[in-house]
Amino acid sequence: MRADPWRVAVAVTLAAWIAGPAQAVTLRVANQGDAQAMDPHALNEALQLSLLGNVYEPLVGRDRKLALTPALAIRWSNTSPTVWRFELRRGVRFHDGTPMTAADVVFSFQRAAGEGSDMRSYTASIKGVRAVVGDGGGEAIEIETHAPFPILPEVISNVYIMSRAWCEANQASRPVDRRKGIENAASFKASGTGPFQLKERQPGTRTVLTRFAGYWSPLTTNVTEVVFTPIGNDATRVAALLSGEIDLMEPVPLQDIARLKANPALKVLQGPELRTVFLGMDQQRDELLQSSVKGRNPFKDRRVRQAVYQAIDIEAIRTRVMRGAATPAALMLGPGVNGYPADLDRRLPYDPAAAKRLLTEAGYPSGFEVGMNCPNDRYVNDAKICQAIAANLARIGVRIHLQAEAKVTYFPKILRRQTSLYLLGWTPGTYDAHDVLVALLATPNEQGQGQFNLGAYSNARVDALTTAVQSENDPTRRHALIREALELHAKDIGHIPLHQQALAWGMKKNVELVQPPDNMMPFKWVVVK
Repeated sequence: MRADPWRVAVAVTLAAWIAGPAQAVTLRVANQGDAQAMDPHALNEALQLSLLGNVYEPLVGRDRKLALTPALAIRWSNTSPTVWRFELRRGVRFHDGTPMTAADVVFSFQRAAGEGSDMRSYTASIKGVRAVVGDGGGEAIEIETHAPFPILPEVISNVYIMSRAWCEANQASRPVDRRKGIENAASFKASGTGPFQLKERQPGTRTVLTRFAGYWSPLTTNVTEVVFTPIGNDATRVAALLSGEIDLMEPVPLQDIARLKANPALKVLQGPELRTVFLGMDQQRDELLQSSVKGRNPFKDRRVRQAVYQAIDIEAIRTRVMRGAATPAALMLGPGVNGYPADLDRRLPYDPAAAKRLLTEAGYPSGFEVGMNCPNDRYVNDAKICQAIAANLARIGVRIHLQAEAKVTYFPKILRRQTSLYLLGWTPGTYDAHDVLVALLATPNEQGQGQFNLGAYSNARVDALTTAVQSENDPTRRHALIREALELHAKDIGHIPLHQQALAWGMKKNVELVQPPDNMMPFKWVVVK
């Protein structure tokens, strides 16, 4: 039986009065983009998961060094080769005051695996989720996988838990589907278990979070309110920090890092990011959606893909566009990701002459025209990167029709696979190579495998290796399987890796926080002095 909401509200208010901070502290945060919805299963994108990770929580979380840590589950164990058992934390309540139960967890996993969810690559290995009796009569759940899956706790660390009753009452039992333009109450409302709760949501304008007095754990933050504002224009975002209008911003435009560092009232926190930025190409359609070539698809030919790769002056992009704040990449994952083979991370040489020869061999001596989609408010200098690539490709006769747009329209379009050539960035949510293999490189299927393989690259051996990696316990054998899959993909030129970008957050001197390399921003670790 669920608790009386009125009594719960009184208890929560009393707890806030007794244990709350001595004074209200508002943290004003700006980003170049906005979350697409308040639905934690609507979009598998770092900013979305970062903001909503303050409102919702997974069973298994991450600590300040990205190591696994108990969240809504206090412990877990692999009770048989294909079954994991998670003991649920007692006394957890959603923001509406109702208790979190095993039924909510089962519902959330079913929702995340269902129609419209963008989190299906995290649930593709799961056969079923069921509620069981936990230790000492508490609640627990069991997750059964199709095959042994030793990294399941890492994989589900981005699957946030929702209230079944709240979703049903708000007609939000299915996720918001940005691809189809389907909205529901979860676009604008939320009721999670996290340290902050949603107070106000104005899409594209501002989102206000307030500290949840009924949170299950003591907090180190003194922040009582967070005002999140998307400011797409770089100069305006910097001016807001300089004027004191905001306290914290990310990313800092590369051209402004030195200026902000020189300001005695401000500081810039920089560090490596796990994200790899890359190009994807439609390798599925017999004729590209946006191309002068009719009756065939140039990107199905490896020689064309290699020509595009070798026509890109990655060093010029690194030095001129990224101002040195990028590391060129030859693989779809980089340092810091488990399974990364450093010796394979060697790019093909920049060689426009060789690229032109490859195009001629493929039957395109004069090149061709093709459309390219790119965001202009998601990655560091994303539109400028695409402009530089378009200029590079023009030299070999590949004429780009560039469409750079805000991510609010960009992501729904490319996730519908309405693109021929696109720019995307990927941070492995599990910090393991398997995430890259199953989400980006594997052949897409209905279970969520290859969900972000938007150009439908396909190699049966890579698929087999992805499955083998998922079940392999021995680290040496597992790394050998990962290595083979990445090497095959690189030889196929299934995608064109560009670089890992660097993090740069700007803030007032009195703001102390943690900057993890996954570019998440947990407000529970922020202190304003």
